[in-house]
Amino acid sequence: MAMMSKTRNVLEGLVKDGAFNWALSRRSSFDEEFEEMGRSPSGKRKGIPELSPMANVIVGRCSRTLDVSMDELQHNFDKEASESIKHPSNYARNFLEYCCFRALALSTQVTDHLADKKFRRLTFDMMLAWEAPATASQPLVKQVDKESTVGVEAFSRIAPAIPTIADVVTCFNLFDVLTTSTAGQLPFAIYDKYLGALDRATQKMKTQSESSLLLGLRSHRGERILDVDGTLTTQPVLEHVGISTWPGRLTLTDHALYFEPLRVVTYDKAKVYDLADDLKQIIKPELSGPWGSRLFDKAVMYKSISLSEPVIVEFPELTGHSRRDYWLAVMREILYAHRFIRKFQIKGVEKEETISKAVLGILRLQAIQELVPSIPLQCEALLMFNLCDQLPGGDLILETLAELVSSRRLDQVNKSSSGSGMYSISALAVLSNLGVESQDANNERLLVGELVVGQMSSLEKAVSESRDNYKMVEQAKATVDGVKVDGIDTNLALMKELLHPMIELGKMLDSLASWNEPLKSFVFCSVSCYIISRGWLGYVLVMVLLFIAIFMLLTRFCNKGQPINHVKVTAPPAMNTMEQLLAVQNAISQVEELVQDGNVILLKLRALLLAMPSQATDRAIIVLVLLALAIAFLPGKLIILMIFLEAFTRNSPSRRASTERWTRRIREWWFSIPAAPVVLKRDKEQKKRK
Repeated sequence: MAMMSKTRNVLEGLVKDGAFNWALSRRSSFDEEFEEMGRSPSGKRKGIPELSPMANVIVGRCSRTLDVSMDELQHNFDKEASESIKHPSNYARNFLEYCCFRALALSTQVTDHLADKKFRRLTFDMMLAWEAPATASQPLVKQVDKESTVGVEAFSRIAPAIPTIADVVTCFNLFDVLTTSTAGQLPFAIYDKYLGALDRATQKMKTQSESSLLLGLRSHRGERILDVDGTLTTQPVLEHVGISTWPGRLTLTDHALYFEPLRVVTYDKAKVYDLADDLKQIIKPELSGPWGSRLFDKAVMYKSISLSEPVIVEFPELTGHSRRDYWLAVMREILYAHRFIRKFQIKGVEKEETISKAVLGILRLQAIQELVPSIPLQCEALLMFNLCDQLPGGDLILETLAELVSSRRLDQVNKSSSGSGMYSISALAVLSNLGVESQDANNERLLVGELVVGQMSSLEKAVSESRDNYKMVEQAKATVDGVKVDGIDTNLALMKELLHPMIELGKMLDSLASWNEPLKSFVFCSVSCYIISRGWLGYVLVMVLLFIAIFMLLTRFCNKGQPINHVKVTAPPAMNTMEQLLAVQNAISQVEELVQDGNVILLKLRALLLAMPSQATDRAIIVLVLLALAIAFLPGKLIILMIFLEAFTRNSPSRRASTERWTRRIREWWFSIPAAPVVLKRDKEQKKRK
């Protein structure tokens, strides 16, 4: 609750910053543009009857951007779109999307377009118009007489058309973060602040990539510097290798991680931890501390086959571990992007396109951190490849993305079907236009169609299905968190209650096998022997499975959506701290005894296998040979019948005395087997630590 309150206060301040002044100025601007359309004899300024006033204004701006008339835009759309896209029920919205996507593809080719206030306003107004595209929508006066906001559908439809601002996979999570304090509606004030922060993050990356920092090491792959940490004395970065610790500067590029140990006044030669090559890298959160201790949850562990031992990078801070979480997420994003490239064998310009998607995701995360710096974020939810690693069906999203990146089928369709350019500009081209291109990147502009006018693309469908599955998983997790109880005794009581049916079934079978009631045991034994001899065990298993399925079906039909009955557990008496410690100690002692007994069994079997005790080994060899002959020459159902009769009739009145005698002989034989000897060795590192 405290975190949500902080977020609300920060974002409410952004909403108040200039919101009402904008509302007053926008009213006259829209009025003038729409009235000018009605007066102008030119087709470039003529309104379209099917569109709402606001949609007409947006289409007019798109026509000016594309330098074609509104009538020509409509003519091209009617010529290129299918009948389903031109259906009257969706005509206005689909035509608006057509104009917006074409205009945005051209607008994003302008260098530093994020810094352009008109571009920011245009993209937000496109979202507003998308929500009210048709003539039947609200009149213009009601649309601009207050601070207008956009919903998640409009944002997720328009924003991913500009790869800098959002992508199809993470746009919903991005919208949730931006609208934390505004009840799921995005005002222009927050949107404008977000784009400003995104522009500053882009300029910062551009400046860092153009600097001489690590230039000799990263120049051969044209690496872009994404972030640097450890330059401030108040926020050091520590590297732990074994029991040694050293402060230094940490640099992340789109191919590797670099750590430069700090000397007296300068930095030593950088250590390179590659994220691009297939080195079986593992990056995960780790505990760290001085002299190899594990005290603080503020570190990242990097491990690969090129290193003799893992490297732990610590990000000290007074409270929390937000720095560590950020670096863990961005390091994994680059690692997962290159794994994606290797898995689907993506090469050339398509490889640069994929890396650019990861880079843009990190830029968006940095912008969000600047927007709400005091609020901890779930960084993985805002990074495409991190999110696909966590989402159910995330592998299907990546397969769809690989198909789009590699084949560019949608771009080929767009180019062959029309020369009008109904496409979305690629992430790589966007980075190039922003002035943040890799040093060996091809300047060719890739046309990647991840959005399709009037319908969901294959990538959007995969993301939508994954999000639906994720919601079900989250609901299931919520039920799991709600039923967890504290205390060993309480958990044991709950487990006993849940296993009650199985326990009762086991007691019943044990009673039958003990021949406490000879008549019931005889009937059960006879029926079981008949089933085994006739070879009906498979049919019995089928009947059991069908019975369970029918029981579940009838239960579901009878409940009709009612919640499951609560499991009633009698809570054991409350224990104080000392009693709980004693219970834990007793449980540990019992586990230790079980492990010791298991080791004794394994050591005795080892002694038998290596023929240490001759007499016991001879008997074991004879038994094994007899078992092998029986399995080789006797039919399977006869062997099963013999095993059943041996196990079930051993406690019958006629066999009880002989069973006790044979059990005693077998126990004496087992006790006579010595255990194989054990010698404990300690490695040199343990001796040094002592």
